[in-house]
Amino acid sequence: MRLAEKKLYHSSETYTSQLDTIANRRNGDTIVQRELNLIHYPIGSKYLFEELCTEKRLLEGWREVRKNRGTSGIDGQTIESFKSRLQEEIKRLKQELENWKYEPQPVRRVEIPKADGSGIRLLGVPCIRDRIVQTSIKQLLEPILEPLFSEHSYGFRPGKNQQQAVEAAQKIVQSGKSYVVDIDLEQFFDRVNQDRLMGRLSKVIEDKRILKLIGKTLRSGVMKDGIIIPTSEGTTQGSPLSPLLSNVVLDELDKEIEKRGLEYCRFADDCNIFAKTPKAAERIMTSISKFIGKKLKLSVNKAKSKVAESSMVKFLGMTIVGGALAISRKSLNLAMKKVKELTPRGTHEKLEETIKRINNWYRGWSNYYSMTQYPSQLKTVESHVRRRLRSRIVGQQKSKRNLFHKLMKRGVSRVLAARTVYSNHKKWAVSCTIAMGIAYSNQWFIKDMNLQIRSNENRAQWFDIKKWIRVT
Repeated sequence: MRLAEKKLYHSSETYTSQLDTIANRRNGDTIVQRELNLIHYPIGSKYLFEELCTEKRLLEGWREVRKNRGTSGIDGQTIESFKSRLQEEIKRLKQELENWKYEPQPVRRVEIPKADGSGIRLLGVPCIRDRIVQTSIKQLLEPILEPLFSEHSYGFRPGKNQQQAVEAAQKIVQSGKSYVVDIDLEQFFDRVNQDRLMGRLSKVIEDKRILKLIGKTLRSGVMKDGIIIPTSEGTTQGSPLSPLLSNVVLDELDKEIEKRGLEYCRFADDCNIFAKTPKAAERIMTSISKFIGKKLKLSVNKAKSKVAESSMVKFLGMTIVGGALAISRKSLNLAMKKVKELTPRGTHEKLEETIKRINNWYRGWSNYYSMTQYPSQLKTVESHVRRRLRSRIVGQQKSKRNLFHKLMKRGVSRVLAARTVYSNHKKWAVSCTIAMGIAYSNQWFIKDMNLQIRSNENRAQWFDIKKWIRVT
């Protein structure tokens, strides 16, 4: 046995004894994980597999899987059931990996409609134990691969996010390159060339056993309606390892764009390249599309890809108009559609419960879209929410007489209340009247009903709330 291997073996023995001591002292995965953080295992590029086959590493993978939650795979095992037998499951997984008896199960096919209604998105749900192995592999490979990726790639990377990508795109447009080559890759995750992917990984990852495991994961198949479908191409969208592998594939595109001296921003398979003139942009579209087809063995979606001014292009839900950031029309329309779903007609749900659900959605939505420089766009969504709720209040009255008395009780004059209620207008029109505005004012929704509002925050990058922008 070589010296390096002896050291690794003894380190493994020490780690195992420490693990057993901790596990015997107290049950429960929380205390085990906290104390395991004090134990350090030597990682070398040739010994990644040994590091993977430790209970410490698998527990770290489990911790991330549990944090991300998710449903069960084809075996039906849930996060809760796995947790109830955590030590037993982790030890069994470790032994299977060490003895090369571990076999990834086919993923469960899930079809979900795309948010914009343009089709179906195919997702795959791996089993819990497969998610743990994939997450552990990702945690091992990420520190090795991350330094190799381009600074202009923002998707699925530690310390990088969508907002950074949008702001980087804005700076490029402000520099004078206002024409955008908007490239959309057709069914990217389903059409990744696995041979090319494994070839690129093998140039960086020395441990062939890790590569073998990744290959088995890629070829594990998909189960749909009880039938297993082989996967000879693509990476499962929805698996923990897939985002990292997608960046490995598209890093080749990044390097090609940079070699040509072009400015661009990429978030996963959403890539925008910028040019000063439409002629230059068209030339870039033609040449890059050829590279993607011939070199990467991928397809450009011609229907969704285009060359246009930045104000005509949606990038991660935003658009750049005159150098300023605004929420795209498509994103605003989807927000209005979501508000409609959250405030359905013909329901007798309490207003407080509806507002609670709206707040949960709007808090997350506005956290992202508040990067707009036009708070009037947020105000539009908030106004639509309030009008939908006023319409709900009108619709829940059993008679016009009830509504008439309710308006009077809330400070509306008798004449105005009568004119509003007995106007023969339908409830949507009534919801926008002066009487309803007095009875159920904006401040009533905000202060008394705790309806979330963000357009009044006066952020540094925001224009005056009266300034309006028309997005296409």
